[in-house]
Amino acid sequence: MLTEDFKVRFYETDALGHVNNTVIPGWIETGRLPIFEFFGEMSPETQSLIVARLEVDYLFPIYFGSPVTVNTYVTRMGGSSFDITTEVWQKDKLCAKGKSVLVYFDYQKECSVKLPQDIRDRLATITHPEHPRDA
Repeated sequence: MLTEDFKVRFYETDALGHVNNTVIPGWIETGRLPIFEFFGEMSPETQSLIVARLEVDYLFPIYFGSPVTVNTYVTRMGGSSFDITTEVWQKDKLCAKGKSVLVYFDYQKECSVKLPQDIRDRLATITHPEHPRDA
């Protein structure tokens, strides 16, 4: 599992005093950035990862003044895509949960590309300690 800790910044809060819903997808993106390193140099001229889907469940408000922990892990692997689940915790409470579907994509051919075995093996190491990857 990958873990990132964030300080909640005042400008991330809204008029109701909690973190705005638009901030959570940014934290989810930051939590998955180390996974992009598995794929080496990526660019639109070659092969890259694209986000095909992003879901966010907002479970409890997150407030300014206490740090958050973002846990990221792989929950499914397909032929050319994989799912990443992200949990956002504050004060030992699960406050938000996200699911990202990433696709390995060839921009020249404009189609998905099979995940290489070495990358699949590396992705398989990013599991939740209590809930290993399903597939």
